[in-house]
Amino acid sequence: MGVKSFFHEIKTKVSPSRLFKAMITESHEVGPKFMSQHVKSIETVEGHGVTPGCVMQTNFHDSAPFEYVKHRIDVVDTENYVCKYTLIEGDALGDKLEKICYDIKFEGSDDGGCTIKVTTDYHTKGDLELNDDEIKKGQDETIGLYKACEAYLTANPSVCA
Repeated sequence: MGVKSFFHEIKTKVSPSRLFKAMITESHEVGPKFMSQHVKSIETVEGHGVTPGCVMQTNFHDSAPFEYVKHRIDVVDTENYVCKYTLIEGDALGDKLEKICYDIKFEGSDDGGCTIKVTTDYHTKGDLELNDDEIKKGQDETIGLYKACEAYLTANPSVCA
């Protein structure tokens, strides 16, 4: 198994506490609202709530490129706005990936928004390698997800307030 790691930062105008709630602790409620064109539902399928060890399943609409994905929550630190989770199952892994590990930190910025620091570790099956286009596509999708959440929270100031 090979591992490719990537780091990127995303700047938003939403506070770390609101974004953390929307993207992490309340994602099962808020996610389907700001990703309604693709996501049908997000539910806990193992464990209870968004806690370490639980498994969350995201179910996509028929028009989406994937049927579902499952993420295992590894760490949730609500005081420091840190979450670590692993994509463990689903057709998004394709035939090259065993899993994808995410380490995310939401840090406040001087303008009241936040900077999201994301480290992503792609664990490939066997000695398969990912090309840069595949990685860029995944990173672009991640950035799009955070930007969609930012737009939703900006348009709905009472959500996760």
